[in-house]
Amino acid sequence: MKRDRRPYNKRRHGLQLITLCISTTMVLVLLGIVVLSVLTARNLQRNLRENVEISVILGDTVSVDDGHALGLLIEGKQYAREVNYISRDDALMMAKAEMGLDPSEFAGSNPFSSELTVKIAADYANSDSIDAVIDTLRCDARVVDVAYTREEVDGMNHLLEPVSMALLVLAGLLIFICYTLISNSVQLSVYSRRFLIHTMKLVGASWSFIRRPFLSQAIVVAVVSAVLSCALLGAIVYAVYPLMPRVEQIVTWRELTITALAVFVFSFTIMVICTLLSVNKFLKMTAGELYKI
Repeated sequence: MKRDRRPYNKRRHGLQLITLCISTTMVLVLLGIVVLSVLTARNLQRNLRENVEISVILGDTVSVDDGHALGLLIEGKQYAREVNYISRDDALMMAKAEMGLDPSEFAGSNPFSSELTVKIAADYANSDSIDAVIDTLRCDARVVDVAYTREEVDGMNHLLEPVSMALLVLAGLLIFICYTLISNSVQLSVYSRRFLIHTMKLVGASWSFIRRPFLSQAIVVAVVSAVLSCALLGAIVYAVYPLMPRVEQIVTWRELTITALAVFVFSFTIMVICTLLSVNKFLKMTAGELYKI
């Protein structure tokens, strides 16, 4: 009696689908990490630039009200993200807390001047823009001097630019690798059913009819893999949150949403394209060519 191979073939096909889902999921997780890294790198750069401060030293004759008025005037400018007024007494108290002694005891009087600390907007956090801002501030009669650490700003910008370029190159390279890995997995899955494709051709099935079940399978695998990938990425981000301070300012819901959409779009697009290319390849082959590969 001839043994029915259909249950065996179904189990084999099911295992192939599971393997395809797992391999696709792992590749999509890698892709999601890269996309999230590129997006969060922009936030990190912006966060670093927004921490650049300049100190606006005010004259001894400038009253507290005049100091606050100048602070409000500066705060209304495009280059200012945040402005804080520090009076002479506040500066002395801060020095006492940091040094553990009273500087006025050595100087005979309060040696500090009132000042404004201005946090620069990210778009202006470069030496040329800051120099232009300083020239404008020095024109005010209430301002004695303006200071900032030029070397730190230049060093930060020189470091961030190549890092951004390197991340973009790495993202492009990994996207190509992800495409290659998923394409190979899909081709292997279709290859195992090449004779089924040829049999359907022999009984007169149209190419669109033959493609339909393969495309349906590709869409199911794409959705399942994307959901699993997003779940794993969410678990990774959830695990990292308690370990890194202020990470919520860098990894926001906007970046997570864009990453999830990128994973779904990439998964769906690559699975459909690779399936179409693989099925069409075997549809164009003759029986002799199928036996040779």
